[in-house]
Amino acid sequence: MIIVNLDVMLSRRKMSSGELAEKIGITQANLSILKTGKAKAIRFSTLDAICRALDCQPADILEYREEKNDA
Repeated sequence: MIIVNLDVMLSRRKMSSGELAEKIGITQANLSILKTGKAKAIRFSTLDAICRALDCQPADILEYREEKNDA
């Protein structure tokens, strides 16, 4: 499972989601979908813009965790 840690990076950079959305040119609604992990995909151009705006690496935002099967 992919975990989106965008809130963590926004907090570290003391930036609001509205400010980030404006900087990278997407709507706050689309950024919210990404932040909550409900997005099915992310364009590399969007990931590039986020990393540029937050001065971070993709791994600072996206994390892989193995899903646990409760069988």
